Amino acid sequence: MCGYYRYKVTISYDGTNYGGWQKQPNTNSIQEEIECVLSKMLKEDVIITASGRTDAKVHALGQVFHFDSNKQLEENNWKKALNSLLPRDIRVQSVKAVHQDFHARFDAVEKRYDYLITDDVDNPFVENYMAKDTKQLDVAYMQECANVFIGTYDFTSFTSNKIDPRKPRVKTISKLEVVKEGRNIRMIFVGTGFLRYMVRMISQTLIEAGKQRLTKEEIKDMLDSKDKHACRHKAPPQGLYLVHVRYKDDK
Repeated sequence: MCGYYRYKVTISYDGTNYGGWQKQPNTNSIQEEIECVLSKMLKEDVIITASGRTDAKVHALGQVFHFDSNKQLEENNWKKALNSLLPRDIRVQSVKAVHQDFHARFDAVEKRYDYLITDDVDNPFVENYMAKDTKQLDVAYMQECANVFIGTYDFTSFTSNKIDPRKPRVKTISKLEVVKEGRNIRMIFVGTGFLRYMVRMISQTLIEAGKQRLTKEEIKDMLDSKDKHACRHKAPPQGLYLVHVRYKDDK
């Protein structure tokens, strides 16, 4: 595209009614909704590139994508135009003009995901936004076990069986905090990147530890084994949020 402008967009979305970020047959997706709106606005096919995918029913507070356009608009006008056409469960938070070699996926240096679980199991208003469990969880022990994952490791044991074998499995988790918030527990993951299902699998592993069903030693053995069959725990998707994507030029 000659004479184009590249835009970085930060969006939030409620993933309840979507089959995930990525376009796919037989279900609606966040990507498809946004591309349809942009294509309608610009009267040409538009492809957007995200920092990464989220799965069905997973939410985002700060997903990032980029797109190219011949049209130059004020950043706030882009935001208003997009939000006027997008479904109410997808909201643009900001649009910024960036240099043409910016890449939403490859330039990301850090991501934060939060996982939420509650014992408020009879509350219908958290049904789509938190995992639920009646068991009292030992938060202090969950944190002790969470510390096992902090550092740079091969996370083969904590990812999808279907992951491309050519994809690197080594990731760095710089922060993993387990925080009690009233009747809820929040697990905060910060790292360079995460494999498919990695956060959900680690989250459920820590939940099992909080129920005294797994020990720290067993969890460490899972991690060290680098075996995709070692961990069979995976938390429900609705408790997962992509909170923030950080880039090296962010202030």
